[in-house]
Amino acid sequence: MNDSNNKLQMEIQSEVFLTLIKHLQKKTEVQNIDLMNLADFCRNCLSKWYVAAAKEKGIEISYDEAREIVYGMPYNTWKEKYQKEATKEQLDKFNSRKK
Repeated sequence: MNDSNNKLQMEIQSEVFLTLIKHLQKKTEVQNIDLMNLADFCRNCLSKWYVAAAKEKGIEISYDEAREIVYGMPYNTWKEKYQKEATKEQLDKFNSRKK
């Protein structure tokens, strides 16, 4: 792959990532535990991946800063507004995956 194709691919991937982030910001009814149970990742995982990718590029960003990017607001604000307590069923499913 040549450099111009590689640059274009990176631009497309960036747009896809931004679209995913915006989608998750709008879908506040989707709980992180649901994402973990269905897809084995959640908003917090995306935040950790963001921190790791920035570090690889020599950029220091805190986990809280990354979560604010992913959640579209400070995590504690999102948690207060949208996070529900996990049900027994959700927790059982989550914990059964660890075995």
